[in-house]
Amino acid sequence: MYILAIESSCDDTAAAIIHDGRPLSNCVANQEIHRLYGGVVPEVASRAHQNNIVPVVKAAIDKAGITMADINAVAFTRGPGLLGSLLVGTSFAKAFALARQLPLIEVDHMTAHVMAHFAEEPHPAFPFLCLTVSGGHTQIIRVDSPLSMTILGQTLDDAAGEAFDKAGKMLGLEYPAGPHIDRLARQGTPRFPFPEPVIEDLGFSFSGLKTSILYFLKKEVAANPDFIEQNLADICASIQHIIVTVLLKKLKKSAKKTGIKQLAIAGGVSANSGLREGLQALCAKEGWEYFIPKFEYCTDNAAMIGVTAYYKYLAGDFCGQEVAPYVRGGM
Repeated sequence: MYILAIESSCDDTAAAIIHDGRPLSNCVANQEIHRLYGGVVPEVASRAHQNNIVPVVKAAIDKAGITMADINAVAFTRGPGLLGSLLVGTSFAKAFALARQLPLIEVDHMTAHVMAHFAEEPHPAFPFLCLTVSGGHTQIIRVDSPLSMTILGQTLDDAAGEAFDKAGKMLGLEYPAGPHIDRLARQGTPRFPFPEPVIEDLGFSFSGLKTSILYFLKKEVAANPDFIEQNLADICASIQHIIVTVLLKKLKKSAKKTGIKQLAIAGGVSANSGLREGLQALCAKEGWEYFIPKFEYCTDNAAMIGVTAYYKYLAGDFCGQEVAPYVRGGM
C-alpha cells in the first residue's frame, strides 16, 4: 500500500510516499524568505506553498521509485496551523484524490509529531508519554495506541519554541533563533538565573519567562551597552537551561504520576541538543527508556503525516471532500 502524504501547516511544503507504514521518500521545500522578516508571514507562506507543492509532490513520487498509478490513498495535514498554508495542502490533496478516485485521510499535525516515532525502528511500545514541543505547541501526551492519545498537560500561553525564538530576537539572532541559541549555549555556561515559571500540575507557561528575559537584558544593557555581545554564549546557555529544566520537570512529574516508564520527545524543539541530553540523563537516572526521532522527523515533514495516515487507513478512518482545515484545536 502506497500513501501520498502532504504537509503544509506553516512555511514548509512537504510531501512523502509511505509504503506499508514506512517512508520511501520525505521531501521538503523550505521558505528562506521569512528570515528577512524575523518570523513567518502567512500571506507569503501560502503563496510559496502554491509554487512549491507540485514540484515537491513530483520529487517525492520520483524518489520513491513509483508512479501516480501506484498510489492507494492521499493524506494531508488538516490542522492546526496557518489557514492559508493549510488550504493549499488540503485543496491539492482533495483534488488529487478526487481525480484518481482515491481514499482521503485527514491528519492532525500534533498527532503526527507523536507518530513520527514510528517512521523507523526502534519505536516505543504502548503506552508511552510524549513531550511534544514546537514553535506553536507544548504538550505532554499519553499515547495508548496510534489512534488513542490524551493530552495530560499543555501550555497556557506561549509555546517553548516561541520562547526560544522571541528570546533570540531580543538577542539579535536570526530567525528561527532556536538552533542558534542551541549552538551558542554549547559554548557558554548557564550562570544567569532566570526565574522558573510556577504552574500547578502538568501545565506550562513561558510568557512570564520571556518578560523576565526582556527586563534582565534591558537592565544589563543600560549599565553596559556591550553586555549582550560580551556574554552572548552564557545568556543563551542560561535561557536554554531554564526552558529545558521546565520541560523535563513536567515530563518527569507526568511519568511519576502515570507510572509509565517509556518517554519520548517530538516536534521541532526536540532537535535541541540540551533537551535531548537532558532526557537521556533523566532516563538514565530513573531507569526509564527514552525515544528521540531522527532530525528529519522532528521538524515539520510529510513522513509523519503519512505514517499516521497508514494507521488511519487500516482502521478505515477516511474523510470526504467536504473536509475543511482548522487553525486551532485538534488531537
